[in-house]
Amino acid sequence: MADQTLQCADCGVEFLFSDADQQFYAEKGFSPPRRCRSCRAAAKAARGQGGPRPGGFGGGGAGIGTRTREMHDATCASCGVTTQVPFKPTGTRPVYCRNCFQK
Repeated sequence: MADQTLQCADCGVEFLFSDADQQFYAEKGFSPPRRCRSCRAAAKAARGQGGPRPGGFGGGGAGIGTRTREMHDATCASCGVTTQVPFKPTGTRPVYCRNCFQK
């Protein structure tokens, strides 16, 4: 497959649908994207950060409508910064901030 240039259905801007993205979409059985990354992110935010799609069966995030997730304070085991995590730390395992966790 070769890289494709697609046009966003929302804003009309052209965006790249790379060979790697095409292979990923094909493996997952997804249809090609209709929106550019910014418009997809805006649509996701409008749905409530990945909650159920209208007429769908859920779709990630907390999973139940627009319920907010309870966050708990923690100290990063790597850099020592105070952070918040979506689970209650027990002290038996290290907790990392977003930056250290992504390293």
